[in-house]
Amino acid sequence: MAFAPVTLISLLFHGLIAWRLLPDLPSGAAPLLGGVLLVSALLVPRGLMGRGAKRGPWSTAMVWIGLLCMGLFSSLLVLTLLRDVLLLGAWATQAVGWKLDMAVLRHTSAEAVPLLALLMTVLGFWNARRTAAVVRVDVPIANLPQALHGFTMVQISDIHVGPTIKTHYLQRIVDRVNSLGAHMVAITGDLVDGSVKELGQHIAPLAKLQSTHGTFFVTGNHEYYSGAHSWIDALRALGVQVLMNEHVVIHHGNDTQDPERAMVVVAGVADYSAHHFDESHRSDPHAAMAQAPEQALFKLLLAHQPRSAAVAEQAGFDLQLSGHTHGGQFWPWGYFVRFQQPFTAGLHKLGGLWVYTSRGTGYWGPPKRFGAPSEITLLRLMPA
Repeated sequence: MAFAPVTLISLLFHGLIAWRLLPDLPSGAAPLLGGVLLVSALLVPRGLMGRGAKRGPWSTAMVWIGLLCMGLFSSLLVLTLLRDVLLLGAWATQAVGWKLDMAVLRHTSAEAVPLLALLMTVLGFWNARRTAAVVRVDVPIANLPQALHGFTMVQISDIHVGPTIKTHYLQRIVDRVNSLGAHMVAITGDLVDGSVKELGQHIAPLAKLQSTHGTFFVTGNHEYYSGAHSWIDALRALGVQVLMNEHVVIHHGNDTQDPERAMVVVAGVADYSAHHFDESHRSDPHAAMAQAPEQALFKLLLAHQPRSAAVAEQAGFDLQLSGHTHGGQFWPWGYFVRFQQPFTAGLHKLGGLWVYTSRGTGYWGPPKRFGAPSEITLLRLMPA
């Protein structure tokens, strides 16, 4: 993506906001917002395209500010458009005889837009940078063996280690996961935004993840933007089990009378779009299930995108853990996720398959989460 075209687009959209708001702002506020919009227009492309981790302090600061501006700009643009809808509605009511003071409405709404956008950005920054809260979810499974009652899985997803998420942020996540004492840990993709050379040192805390049966990982689309093959090798070197259209069988509990009933099939598929980068990585839930023991009564699939669910249900899985959506990350984008994915967040049923979609444990791009808080998910199996 060339820098100049992105800058031009940024200037045009920021100019639209200025055109719609500045004439209706007080004389003291208009130049201030105009200056903020100009700086934002020039720095948003820097944040958007500044993925690399190797840079000097000044450049790093510019990327941080650019990404903060991106979050502010998004809210400004959406609120400006909503203001125009409000003004159009007010004009329509006047046309049918209702009396409204349009001048007051224009000035008041023009002042409200930047204040609301700033408030959303500040609260969103706090939500994004804090350690994700633990969300506890019980999943009812039919014919669940007694040995698997209470089996727990921690899911983390969409951390996006990169320009603004580094070692300390990830270490806080690892510490919280370890405090839960889960039976297994699942990382459902989009761990990184950058190459192993740039970011390899920052994922080192993953080697300290603790659970009874280990940590399992599947690729997300951002791994393929960042050199998926190298990341797969790097994660395996840390002791993380990467599942590429394959499964492993773990044995849980001490049922000496019928130990097979305590088996769990843990399968994983490459990202839904992986074949666009490497045909050999084409996502295939059926291949992930191939030759799984029939006597295993619980089969889990890790799949980055929720839209893997239709084929996963056909393949016979009981539960799919996914991410990708971020729950929209910040308002109002959660309303648009449904046009690309079957589920936005939370636990849903598709035929005989449960699908849990995480809102993500980190964030992508702007350090901003508003209306879609990050999460570390603790899922517990319960009899249906």
